[in-house]
Amino acid sequence: MAKMRWRQKIHEAWLTMTIKRKIGVYTGVVLFIIFLSVMFAFWVVQTTLSDFQGVLQDNVSSGDYMEAIETESQCFTDYIKNPSTEAKRELDAACEKSERIIAGLPFIYKMMSEERYAKTWSIRNSYEHYKIKREAVLILDTGSKDYIEKLYEVYDMQAFLQEYARELIRYTIEDENVVYLQREPFLRRIPLIALVAGVILLCAMIVMARLMYRTILAPIVILVNASKRIASNDFFVEDVVVENKDEMTDLVNAFNKMKYATGQYITALEEKKNMMDLLHQEEVGRLEVERHLEVTKLELLKNQINPHFLFNTLNVIGGMANIEGAETTEKMIKALSSLFRYNLKTPVMEVTLAQEIRVINDYMYLQKMRFGDRIRYSIECDVDMNKVIVPIFSFQPLVENAIIHGLSPKEEGGAVSIKVWQEDSNVVCSVADTGIGMTDEELEQIRNAFQSDDTSHIGIGNIYKRIKKMYQGGEVLIFSQKGKGTTVKLIIPQHEREE
Repeated sequence: MAKMRWRQKIHEAWLTMTIKRKIGVYTGVVLFIIFLSVMFAFWVVQTTLSDFQGVLQDNVSSGDYMEAIETESQCFTDYIKNPSTEAKRELDAACEKSERIIAGLPFIYKMMSEERYAKTWSIRNSYEHYKIKREAVLILDTGSKDYIEKLYEVYDMQAFLQEYARELIRYTIEDENVVYLQREPFLRRIPLIALVAGVILLCAMIVMARLMYRTILAPIVILVNASKRIASNDFFVEDVVVENKDEMTDLVNAFNKMKYATGQYITALEEKKNMMDLLHQEEVGRLEVERHLEVTKLELLKNQINPHFLFNTLNVIGGMANIEGAETTEKMIKALSSLFRYNLKTPVMEVTLAQEIRVINDYMYLQKMRFGDRIRYSIECDVDMNKVIVPIFSFQPLVENAIIHGLSPKEEGGAVSIKVWQEDSNVVCSVADTGIGMTDEELEQIRNAFQSDDTSHIGIGNIYKRIKKMYQGGEVLIFSQKGKGTTVKLIIPQHEREE
């Protein structure tokens, strides 16, 4: 009995609350449940990951060391093969990164297994010994009698360091497995805890939702149904009655008083609605006509430019030149048509070297017709042009730059020389001219722009960006001397294509 009276008092108190107060209470309960859920999730995450976080971080450190020592080995090999300033700078950076990562490897005996601690100790000591050997080889003369022996000794130590890295990763993973096995019983109980907590919170949400529905949504639904009957011109619906003692009661009373006075207003609104529907239909029709006009204009614009029309027209002109006996004109038109077709209708990113050479021949033919004997060119190729793959449009811009910026300013003209040869797994393509060349300041400005990736104002910038993105180890080199000419070299790796 006391329980029934207690529930009745709570129900009466809820009915007398204002809607704002009800929403506040409901929002508070929802936020409290959300807070409990977040705290539970936070507790689960913290409890689950507290023991794993250190091991996982150690695993990341081991992986970073593996990557660093492999990168250092590769940079060392690249520098030995090609001892350039850029290769030395990359090697120094890789060595610095390896030392920093090794210094950061976990080395606390109480927090790791004996095998992992021993392996970390071996890595630290071995790397110090390896560093001494590596620096000795770098300063050693390549012609000395023991250079090869010391070099391969460094290679062997690099292999040992990489093997140590793999063993360190394995020991770290074994530590992680041990931690997981220790926490497994607790992890298996977490779903049951979550299920029980979820059921309790769900029941609380259901109780609150039913109260909100009975005291707010249900009266609104009753008003909506009465309003629908009034909208169908039934103005004699029964008075709406609710048990609330809040603002909803005032709303219901006002609704009951107003429903009998809405008939004449509904009639006026229906007439106005019919008029608006007519106006809307007229507006929709006008917009549809405008849309068809815009589509027609777009189709006309699309048909104004047609590459097939350009190619066919050039072919017709070439045919007429053949009929009239103008052989030179026919050759020029065919060369121009081939250039247009290659530039406008080639969708691929890479082509064979033979295709690029054919385009260069057509382009140089047109330039010789323009400049005459002022322009000379030659092509030497020591590779199979039908098997070598190069980026599309990688030669014509270089030849065009050589003619426009190098040879045309010279009154006597000059020569363009194209050479292609194989170096290891790379194909080297050289485009050289005997033009006006560049000063050291101009050449350094272009090289700095390459390094900063700011090549928007340089003619070969597009080629540089594409080779760097498409090929690992690809390179674009430029050399020039004022008054003697300019040479551009493209280094294009081919080993991936061969595999």
